[in-house]
Amino acid sequence: MEEKRRTVGRFAPSPSGRMHLGNVFCALLAWLAARSEGGSVLLRQEDLDPERCPRRYADLLEADLSWLGLDWDEGGSRGGPHGPYYQSERTPLYEEACRRLEGLGLLYPCFCSRAELHAAEAPHLSDGRVLYSGRCRRLTQEERRSLAARRRPAVRLMVPDEEISLVDLACGPYRENLARECGDFLVRRSDGVFAYQLAVVVDDALMGVTQVVRGRDLLDSTPRQLYLYRLLGYEPPAFGHIPLLLDPAGSRPSKRGAALDLGALRERFSPQELLGVLACAGGLLDRPQPVAARELIPLFAWEKLPRGDVRLPAFLWE
Repeated sequence: MEEKRRTVGRFAPSPSGRMHLGNVFCALLAWLAARSEGGSVLLRQEDLDPERCPRRYADLLEADLSWLGLDWDEGGSRGGPHGPYYQSERTPLYEEACRRLEGLGLLYPCFCSRAELHAAEAPHLSDGRVLYSGRCRRLTQEERRSLAARRRPAVRLMVPDEEISLVDLACGPYRENLARECGDFLVRRSDGVFAYQLAVVVDDALMGVTQVVRGRDLLDSTPRQLYLYRLLGYEPPAFGHIPLLLDPAGSRPSKRGAALDLGALRERFSPQELLGVLACAGGLLDRPQPVAARELIPLFAWEKLPRGDVRLPAFLWE
């Protein structure tokens, strides 16, 4: 019988500003999911674009996690055996992954501008997402040389006309045909910054992550990542995509809304009060009441999470 891997969970925020309540909800559930299985927790700072993610925000994020009582076993400024834990310092690893994909004959340069990608004649899916047409895949070598003289290209990965499926820990079965519902996707932007899809797969694999907990808005990116896991020869983790938090009117709060960032919230609430609100939103408590993070560990179960997104109580805005 194959031995079950020890759970290694992670929290991998993009430190482009002060952590907000949605970040905390994700951090809490990722922490609880790992701790409830006796596993470890890793902190990775996804600062792929260092201009948008100055180190001071990463430092603030660590301070906020510590204030909440959400500790981690490796990563961030603490370091550990799988570092560096800042994506801005892991470029050589992404370059090596790109070389491996290029060796498979699956990468090609893309010269399309943002305007061209979102033009009215571009193929769109029913939810408004743009399906890449494969336009640059069909360019001749001469056409590529001519375009490269005028514009630095991005790099895309060819996808097969194939359905990729998973059973999500929170959402259940999910499937997507990459060619029909996604199209060839970016692994490196035209400015040289590596794309999230590639970086997150390389990092989770090399850091030994076995469990990924994140928002449901990222569920449709998972088949792309499973495809990359397969191409690069990595064992994928289990995925759990959690509900999104909504304001009392049923809309997603602005990520830059000052009322719900930790700077403002720490002035109004204790960590136990905030964790109680989020534990109630996650179905772990019947009502919002002060609670310490460790008191929630025995209460966590995937089947308790709401199936739909969750409205936050109005008093958070008062």
